[in-house]
Amino acid sequence: MAARSQGNRSQGNHSQGNHSQGNHMGLPLQRNVMKTLIFGAGNLLLSDEGFGVHFIKYMQENYLFPEEVELYDGGTLGIMVTHMLEDADRVYLVDVIDAPGEPGDIYRYEKDDFMLGRLPVKMSPHQIGIQEVLTLSDIRDRCPSQVSLFGAIPASYDAGVELSPMLAGKLPGLAELVVGELTASGLAVRKIA
Repeated sequence: MAARSQGNRSQGNHSQGNHSQGNHMGLPLQRNVMKTLIFGAGNLLLSDEGFGVHFIKYMQENYLFPEEVELYDGGTLGIMVTHMLEDADRVYLVDVIDAPGEPGDIYRYEKDDFMLGRLPVKMSPHQIGIQEVLTLSDIRDRCPSQVSLFGAIPASYDAGVELSPMLAGKLPGLAELVVGELTASGLAVRKIA
């Protein structure tokens, strides 16, 4: 699956990669590798609006990550999780977006798109403003060096805790894309058999 490049939970849930002691996933610690945060945003009560949260769950159920990779279900917390972004060197954000295109289209935006105000879209309905969060982090000299947003166009905002078949079908391909980038950077990510 190739993403196109164009430039309600009250608490977030996270799981880190593996440690040699107390690690429930069993992968060794990778040395000299930057910390990566995979952040899923969304409201699980509005079907496709929960795409980012469903993505985190999919990743947890299908892959084993080293300690340097943290998966975080950010729900609808928005700016309240700025510290999560600031503690990482590389961030992958997964959410829905309101943009021209067809349901199921996934667009990729990079840090420069955020920082230079080149996002021609409104994010999802729970958006606090990722541009504002990154600008605040940049002012504090704590902005991650690499930030990527994978934004999916939803098929439905109907009440319900399941993704539409269209977006549910996009989870494996997006996961493979992100895992491919992680492994290419030297991280030992394994698929669960």
